[in-house]
This record gives sequence, C-alpha cells and structure tokens, in this order.
Amino acid sequence: MADKKKIDFDFAAHEAPLFKAWNEGGYFQRTPGFGKHQNDCYTVVIPPPNITGMLHMGHALDDTIQDACIRRARMQGYQTRWVLGTDHAGIATQTKVDKKLAEEGISRLEIGREKFIEACYDWRAHYGTTIVEQIKGMGCSCDYSDEHFTLDPDYIDAVRRLFVEWYHDDLIYRGKRIVNWCPHCTTAIADDEAEYVDEPGHLWHLRYPLVEPIDGLDYIIVATTRPETMLGDTGVAVSPKDPDKQKFVGAKVKLPIVDREIPIFSDYYVDADFGSGFVKVTPAHDPNDWAMGERHDLPKINIFDETAHVVEGYGEFSGMSRDEAREAVVAWFEEHGLLDHVEDHDHSVMTCYRCHTKLEPWLSEQWFVSVDRLKGPAAKAVESGEITFHPARWSQVYLDWLENLKDWCISRQLWWGHRIPMFYCDECGWEDASVEDIHTCPKCGAAVRQDEDVLDTWFSSQLWPFATMGWTREGTQAPELKKAYPTQVLATARDIMGLWVARMVMASEYCMGTIPFENVIIYPTVMGSDGKPMSKSRGNGVDPLKLMEDYGADGMRFGLLMQVTGAQDLKFNESKLENSRNFSNKIRNAARFVMMNLEGFEPGEPEVSTPADRWIFSRLARLVARVDESFDAYEFSDVTRELYAFFWNEFCDWYIEFSKSRLSGSDAADRLACQRNLVFVLDTALRLLHPIMPFITEEIFQDLPVEGEDPYLIACAWPEAESLAKYRDEQAERAMIMVCDVVSAVRATRSRYGISPKQALSVTVKVEAASDAALLSEQEQLICGMGNIESLQVGCDAEKPAESSVTLGTGLEVYTVLSGHVDFEAERARLEKQRASLQKDIEKFGRKLSNPGFLAKAAPEVIEKDRAKHADLSDQLKRVESQIAELN
Repeated sequence: MADKKKIDFDFAAHEAPLFKAWNEGGYFQRTPGFGKHQNDCYTVVIPPPNITGMLHMGHALDDTIQDACIRRARMQGYQTRWVLGTDHAGIATQTKVDKKLAEEGISRLEIGREKFIEACYDWRAHYGTTIVEQIKGMGCSCDYSDEHFTLDPDYIDAVRRLFVEWYHDDLIYRGKRIVNWCPHCTTAIADDEAEYVDEPGHLWHLRYPLVEPIDGLDYIIVATTRPETMLGDTGVAVSPKDPDKQKFVGAKVKLPIVDREIPIFSDYYVDADFGSGFVKVTPAHDPNDWAMGERHDLPKINIFDETAHVVEGYGEFSGMSRDEAREAVVAWFEEHGLLDHVEDHDHSVMTCYRCHTKLEPWLSEQWFVSVDRLKGPAAKAVESGEITFHPARWSQVYLDWLENLKDWCISRQLWWGHRIPMFYCDECGWEDASVEDIHTCPKCGAAVRQDEDVLDTWFSSQLWPFATMGWTREGTQAPELKKAYPTQVLATARDIMGLWVARMVMASEYCMGTIPFENVIIYPTVMGSDGKPMSKSRGNGVDPLKLMEDYGADGMRFGLLMQVTGAQDLKFNESKLENSRNFSNKIRNAARFVMMNLEGFEPGEPEVSTPADRWIFSRLARLVARVDESFDAYEFSDVTRELYAFFWNEFCDWYIEFSKSRLSGSDAADRLACQRNLVFVLDTALRLLHPIMPFITEEIFQDLPVEGEDPYLIACAWPEAESLAKYRDEQAERAMIMVCDVVSAVRATRSRYGISPKQALSVTVKVEAASDAALLSEQEQLICGMGNIESLQVGCDAEKPAESSVTLGTGLEVYTVLSGHVDFEAERARLEKQRASLQKDIEKFGRKLSNPGFLAKAAPEVIEKDRAKHADLSDQLKRVESQIAELN
C-alpha cells in the first residue's frame, strides 16, 4: 500500500491546469504536423469503454500505452489524432437499467420498449461520461472535441448500412439453429462470448427399452451428463467403428417418460469408447446432436422455454427448472428400475460472459453472418504482414481463431441496441432490409413491422475504426478516411482478439478494401499481487483512481509500463509505483538544482568540452536510439528502464555531481558552457519522458529557459537519434565508467567501515589494458576530488596493498587502503557477532518455510513476505562473510 506519510503533494492540483491548457490549446485534435513527417498521419482509435464502466486497471494500462504512442508521434511531427468514444454495451447496460427500474418498483415490460430505451439514454447521460472524465484525469490526449457513441444517429446509420449490404450480398441470413442461450439475460450469446468453467459432475447411465428385443437384450444403456434433456431425445447414435453395436442400427427404442419411439443409427461423430457406446441425441439442445439430426433427418424438439424451464406437455416435469428437471428425471428412472449406475465425471460448462449463468444450447430462429467469405481476407492481412501483432505470438492465436470460426449469431433478444433493420409485411409476405425506416409495404401498401431483435454489440463495434471517421455519409471518399486510414496502432486485451479485433479486420476489408490498423498491441492482463484475477470477492482489486491520488497520474503510468513485458499476465506490483513516485521527485529535484544554478544563463548551443560532457552526451545519444528502438518494437518496460537508468543513475547521480565544481568555479565561460549542457540534457530527457510522464515534464518545461518550437512540450520536437549521433564517444564512455566505478568503490568502502568522508584515502586500481590505465590516469584529478583520495595509483600490474579492501568494477579492481582508518580486531568482532545473528535468523525462517503446516495454512502474501525476508538475510550474510574474508 502507499506510504501515506510521504504523500504530501496534491498531484491533481498540478495536473488539472496543464490538461486544461492542452485541451483548450487544440493539441488533442488533429495536429498540423511538422518536420519530415508533417504530411503523414498517425491515428489511434480507442477501444470504446462501456457506458456502464468505471476506469479499471486494464483501462489504465491500455490508455497509458495508447497515450504514450500518440504523444510520441505528435512530437515526431505526425498529424495525430486519438479517436475517442464509448460503447452502448447492449446486455450490460440493459441489465443495469433493468436493475435500476426494479429498485423503483418498475418493470421494462410495464413501461414498454420506447420508454425503456429513453431510460437507457438517461442512464447514459448520467453515467456514460464518468469513464471519459476518468480518462482525462490520466492525462490522455484523446480528441475530446469529437467524441463518438455507438448509438449516435450517424453510427446507427452506419450499422444499418453494413447490415443491408451484407444481407443483399447473401452474407446475412436467418435460420433456426442451435444457439447459446442465456436464460437469465434471455438472449442468444455468440460462441466466442461464452466462457467455459470446469465443474465436478456425473455421468448417468440410463436404460432405454428396445421396442423389439435384440439377441435377448431388452434395453440399451446410454450415458449422459444431462439426463434432463432426454425428454427431447429423437434418436440414439452408435459409432460405425464399433462392430458390436451394428446389430442395433435400424432398431428403435421407446423413450422412457414420454413413450416416444426413436431410431438407433450410425454416425462417425460418436466415440465408441465413451460411456456405453450408445449416445442419446437431442438435436434441439446440443450443437453436435443438431448436426447429427441434420444428417439423419431427426425431429428437433425444444423442451425448454426462454428461461430454461420445461415447456408444457411433459406432465409433472412441465414448469420445472433445468436443475429441478434433472433431479426429477433421475428419480423417475431410479424408481422405474431404469437407472443403471452413476459415475463421477468432471466436465466443462459454458456460462454467460455477463451474468455467468450456465448457457443452454437452444433451438431458436436467429440472424447469422456467414463468415466463410470474410475470413480469407482477414487471415491474409496478418499472414502477409500487413498487420503485425505485438508480441508476435498472438498472430497465430488470431489465425487459429479465424480458422475455427463458425457462422456468427448476431441477433439478441434485447431492447437496448441497434434494432435489426429488417421489415416485414404480414399481409403479403414481403420482407427486406433497409437503412431507412419503412412503414408501408411497397408491394401491397399494408403496414409493415420491424424485427424486434437487436444486433450483437460486436456487430456495431466492428465498424469503429471507419464509422468514426466519416464512412457513414461519404463512404471510402470521406476526407478523414482518405487522409488518415488505416490507423497505425490498436492496443487491446487478448480476450477480445476474436470478438472485436478479427471482426474489425473483416468489416474493414469488406467496406474499405484495406486493413483497419497496422499494428495490434496485446497488452498483458493485470492480475492481483497474488497472481489471481482481480475481483471484489478476492479483495485483490486495485482502483486506478486511488493510485493516481497516491502516486499521481505520471507515477501510475510510468509504474504500470515498467511492468509490461512480453508475458501474458502482469502480476501487479505497487512498489513499482512507489519507485515511479520517487522517480518523479528525483526529476523535480534535478530540475530544481539546474534552475537554481542558472544565474547569468544565456541560451545557446551546448559545448561538449570536458570528459564528463563527452560521456553524458554520448550516453544521451545512445539513450535516444535505444528509446526509439524500444518504442518502435512496443517494448514499453525497456523504454522505462532506459529512461529511469539514464536520468537517475547517470544524469542525477553523476553528471550533476561532476557539474557542481564548474558551476561554483570562477571561470564564467566554463560555467555558462556547463549551464547550457545541463539545460540541453535536461530538456532532451524531458522530451523522452513526456509520452509516459506528461504532467511533470510539461510543468518543468514551462520553467525551463529553452527556446522551444512550441510554448508547450506536448508539441515540441522529439529528439532525433541521427542528429545526436555525432556525440557518440566510446572512449569517453569507457573512461567515465571507470571513474564512476572507482569513486563508487571508495564511497562504498567508507560506508562499509564507517570511515569519514573527510578522511583522505589511498587507492590503487588494477586495470586489464594499458589503454584503460591511460584513460583513467587522465581523470586522476576528477577521481581524487570526488572520492577525497590523497594517493591514486593505476596500472595493469598494480598489486593489492596490505590491509586494503577489494572492490570489483567493469574490467578493473579497486584496492582501498584501510590501515590507520579501521580497528581490525574490533571490526572482526563486530562482523562475527553480526554473522552469528544472521545465521540464527536464517535458520529460523528456513524451518518456518519448510514446514508443510505453515505453507498450507498461511496466506500467500505472508509466505511471500517471509521468503523475501529469508532471501534478504541470506544476501546480508554473504556480504558480511565477504567483509570478514577481506579483513583476514
């Protein structure tokens, strides 16, 4: 958790004015562009959040990634725009509004469709903007001047237009088919919207009497996980590969309870080794049984209504729920001596992705999209490399999903959503799809009615990339589409790769004749710190709004991206955000130091004169190239690591330290050169940090004495690796690495042995190469000044002086003379005592962590904490033993 004692900074008070200035300054709209990319567009469309939603960690990560990409592109000179909008979220919103009305004692069935839709729009007006306001709080540079909604009038027309085109192109058809039905939401659910849950169950072996005995057998035994559906059986199947069952093919059984005579037939779908080898076939309640029913011309009998209760006509079983019917059917079979035996059997069941109710395979008339003609171009777009996935492994997942895609059920039995634009005349039988409403039959003049169902939410959201850019009215010739389509990046979660990503590609290839985006970033799923999915019930969820309050938007953004690797899941680590907040403080303090030392400053070009200058500018040039490389590969954790290491370790810890003597010196020209260099490096670093940490970088930039291309950093030029390449200096980097290693070694030795910084020390450095010795000797004055060293000897053959410490560096060894500064006997005694104490604690934690009882009962976070403590103690022991060996 956040350390409340350290939170004394009102982040929002600093962030809000900057956001307002950017927004009102027009920086979030399509920017004009500049430089070599001034004629190129860079566009991102936001995955539209649901109007029922609040900002969660997935949104926070996704939006940070998108904003980092769009801000960098804006600074690179592209004409940028991040398209903003929200999704009407059919099932989710209808469920929320239904619940709200129920709390008021109202039912949607009472108020009717029109009033209910009005209530949904009222909900959207009240709650639909919440998440947009929260996105603003993150600093996201979306185009807020042109927000879209998937039930805006233009968008409704776009959806209707696609439906009509696909209908007339024979890509949309209506049919009576098995669908995944949610008895709670009372609507069909697409195959890829279903979630699978493993649960323990049973395999019931039921006796079905033969109409005529065969070889002395009066019955066969079928095995089923759903005995309640036997009421709708219309056949029994066996495998043609099972020779023992072939004598039954053509015979009939009398279905118990309902006394229906049904045939036994042979079908290759049947697994001869499953159960008894006899498979009951219920075509209206199982997709595989449906297929067998089609092949063998079996009747299809629906035994459930839309709420999964047994329909009329089944005597005592009518009106029972699925679970009640199961219990009653099994009891009937047992009572009549027809329950052979029961086995335990774990299996996977489908549940609704919204309400998590078990789905019912159910025969109903629905609308479908025939996907075979759409799949090919969508697959080719990825196979050819037109669309690239990051990480690359998701390409194959996408292609596998497409290959296995079946016709898509697009009708939903809801009121909130895009009503299917099909119109029917009950007088003469005329029917057609139309973008415009039709009230009178064009054939006979009678009144017509519109289809009652609405379209799947994913049907409308598949148009998102181009329907938000003018396609509805002007088609592919819309100015925005001609200028800025396809878009460059889509960042999204893996769980909607098929539901949304693939469908956007299919729709775009059909409507636009091209891909919708060039790159797809699949970000990792943010899990709780315990490695489990975040949820209220587990208590492991994290509120990004609270994180921004504790760490600032910048701290949350940087801390999240630090954790984004190529892994599938991200185990949230709040300490990364604490590091980010500390990093923000480091940036502020470094900027404050530079500002406080600018007396007499005059803007001008940097002057790289000293070895420290050559080193930091070389490191800066290398940093820009690496950040570009990581950004282009969408390796965001690499970007943060490079920026963090450079700013904290190299710029703050060393270059600023190197600069202090120059800033306080009497040489005015050298002081000015140092000031200009500090300002240049700070300015460049701020530009590199800005896409991820926009607020603090902009705030500092406003006070920085630089002649920017724009008053605001958001529109200033991104550092160019090519122009900085002239500063690359391998020799200077090697020299300063050794300087830092030597000074660090001496400082660490002082700290380890409690030697005062005021006490001058003698140091010997052994290097591996004569060239290193020469480079290091040239920096003798700098090293001695920073390390308070009275005597420095450097050489390839240098020997370790008596009573000296040893510290290893990069290709060198540093010997710091301790004699005269350390009481060796007292120090040995102290270290021996510390070693004994550490060994005792390590043994205690070791016993605890090897105790099965503790591991079984303790909370995971407690075990993890103890393991971390054990590792820390072990590390301390190694260091103490190293010091003891050194003293001996």
